[in-house]
Amino acid sequence: MLLPTSLVGSYPQPEWLIDREKLSKQVPRVRMHDLWLIPENHLEAAQDDATLLAIRDQERAGLDIICDGEQRRESYSNRFATALEGIDLDKPGTTINRTGKTIPVPRVAGKIRRMRPVEVRDVKILRANTDRTIKATVPGPFTMGKQAQDDFYGSEEAVAMDYAAAVNEEIKDLFAAGADIVQIDEPWMQQHPEKARQYGLKTLQRALDGVQGTIAIHLCFGYAQVVHEKPTGYSFLAELENAPVHQVSIEAAQPKLDLNVLKQLPSKTIILGVVDLGDLTVERPETVADRIRAALKVVPAERLVIAPDCGMKYLPRPVAFAKMKAMVEGTNMVRKELTGA
Repeated sequence: MLLPTSLVGSYPQPEWLIDREKLSKQVPRVRMHDLWLIPENHLEAAQDDATLLAIRDQERAGLDIICDGEQRRESYSNRFATALEGIDLDKPGTTINRTGKTIPVPRVAGKIRRMRPVEVRDVKILRANTDRTIKATVPGPFTMGKQAQDDFYGSEEAVAMDYAAAVNEEIKDLFAAGADIVQIDEPWMQQHPEKARQYGLKTLQRALDGVQGTIAIHLCFGYAQVVHEKPTGYSFLAELENAPVHQVSIEAAQPKLDLNVLKQLPSKTIILGVVDLGDLTVERPETVADRIRAALKVVPAERLVIAPDCGMKYLPRPVAFAKMKAMVEGTNMVRKELTGA
């Protein structure tokens, strides 16, 4: 299929599941159980119900690639990052986030090891409830390392490499559980480009050693809810041409990205952000179509996947659904132009 459509990862959780007002003020790095509105003994079932709703919304909108909407997560990274051995859950550390604020983060107090599958059940439920192509998402080792306080290794690279070993085990299990695509979320490569050049690609290679399956990587400038001023270019992107990934997911709509940078990724499929998540106004399908046409001047249709800029987690659910539907309608307009159908 030309121009398949997909979410980046997250879809808004229902008001009855999570305290969305409290969530809107942060991107949790440590576990925050008090965000959930459902008692612990019923929480998993409620998250399963929310996942089914997210799947059906994507199907109703007409998406070609379906994810679980990350309905079980407080953030894209903290559920996996805090499920590993070596992390002190009782005494968190701190780091500086994208906006310059000090935030609580996982504290590395011992050797990082994956003790059990974290997202395998999620993928099995997703696989059992849609017949479309499915995508799973995992936080990347570089980003998890930058979102942690190291009190054990004394080396940022060593921390990231052991996170990478854990991610490697998880990805293999996700493909075995039925995932068609696994996306690694590495937004902090954009935030720390020099460190990313120093050891980021090395940790990515470790995370993908022996992996068989389609791998995507997502880089962004941060959630629009949190980061309002965005650059028009990436500080770390062209380097991914040498990375062992098949797809590169970028935001392009809100930052009005100069798409000529995509010429530097000639072997990669581009997951192109065509929906601006910083504006609650729903795009007209014609606007989406124009954004796709602009990308087609640089990247052939065979190497484009159409998506929102980033995760839709912080949008009101009706707005998220409407934007998703407009994205599909705009994509269909361009498909018809390309195929003559």
